[in-house]
Amino acid sequence: MILEMKVPSPGESISEVEIAQWLVSDGDYVEKDQTIAEVDSDKATLDLPAEESGVIALKANEGDTIAVGDIVCLIDTKAKKTKENSSNDKIDENKKINIESEVPENHVKSEIKLNTGIASPSAKKILDEKGINPSSVTGSARGGRISKEDAIKALPKIDLHAISKNRSTTSKKMSLLRRKVSDRLVSVKNHTAMLTTFNEVNMSQIIQIRDNYKETFKERHGVSLGFMSFFTKAVVRALKDFPDIHSMIDGDHQIKFDFYDISIAVSGPKGLMVPVVRNVQDLTFSGIENEIKRLAIKAREGKISVDDMSGGTFTISNGGVFGSMLSTPILNPPQSSILGMHNIIERPIAVNGKVEIHPMMYLALSYDHRIIDGKESVGFLISIKESLENPVQNLMDNNIKKALEL
Repeated sequence: MILEMKVPSPGESISEVEIAQWLVSDGDYVEKDQTIAEVDSDKATLDLPAEESGVIALKANEGDTIAVGDIVCLIDTKAKKTKENSSNDKIDENKKINIESEVPENHVKSEIKLNTGIASPSAKKILDEKGINPSSVTGSARGGRISKEDAIKALPKIDLHAISKNRSTTSKKMSLLRRKVSDRLVSVKNHTAMLTTFNEVNMSQIIQIRDNYKETFKERHGVSLGFMSFFTKAVVRALKDFPDIHSMIDGDHQIKFDFYDISIAVSGPKGLMVPVVRNVQDLTFSGIENEIKRLAIKAREGKISVDDMSGGTFTISNGGVFGSMLSTPILNPPQSSILGMHNIIERPIAVNGKVEIHPMMYLALSYDHRIIDGKESVGFLISIKESLENPVQNLMDNNIKKALEL
């Protein structure tokens, strides 16, 4: 029996994936549930397990973009495991021909590409902007229709020879995840009225609390007392005071939320990931730190799922861990605001008419000016500043040990 393995849906609103890496070779014998490939969606890298045991015939190459529901490989479930096909050696050509012959004709991928000159709306816009005649572009979509990807490929290429002048260069196709991130970021700039407001905060009190209680906290909860739990608590307090910051645009409606699902930007092997800590309003300091640790480990191990990164209502980006002093974070759509935290540097400031050295950090709030006014953005940052400069009163109800569950 020939099993047709189709691309499963990684999550709602995802229509295609890219084959990032095959972990088996054409003709190998695979076991049921064995990971045979890594696939990239526009939100995460996911494992593709074999649905049954048998000899595999690959129907897509690394780097190919495959629609959800399309055939990605075939598995001959009647084939037996042998020394040859269990050691990444290819099975004989006759076997591969037999596998191919059992595929229904209407499932064989056509290599014929028509040149109809008919472009999709997005492709037509790209071609019109660059003055390219659609009739000169070969379409790869159904019926020879020109897709957006076809239009992009038809754009004039960089003159690498003029740049490199015979010096060496390397070229690597961007992953689907990176390309989708690029599209989303450009879309944010083009379709929102994004502004950024800044402030600064004296981190002396939080640093003192961490120095006094970090060892006891770790012994009690098995996780370090970091800055992110303070930041997250401060954000929830400020969002309650300024609900416009905690809203989104849906057509001609403004949607506000009674819960706080905070997206936390973390670094993964394939770039920045933004998993969501849900219902933060119900979590303690230890609960926040444990959840951030759990999500960060999944991101670093490449096991983060689409569900882990879907549905956040506000984002915190801590560029300070990379040494960033100041930045203008870009919105994480469909959210309307994002808070950027930066590195902590000892700087001289005026305190009661005297110059003192204190650990200072810049804050940056980027927001969509269509629904958030400057008054709200400034007030929000002032609220964050008040919380972080006086955490015992504003975040801990004047009881440090109780707040930290010590």
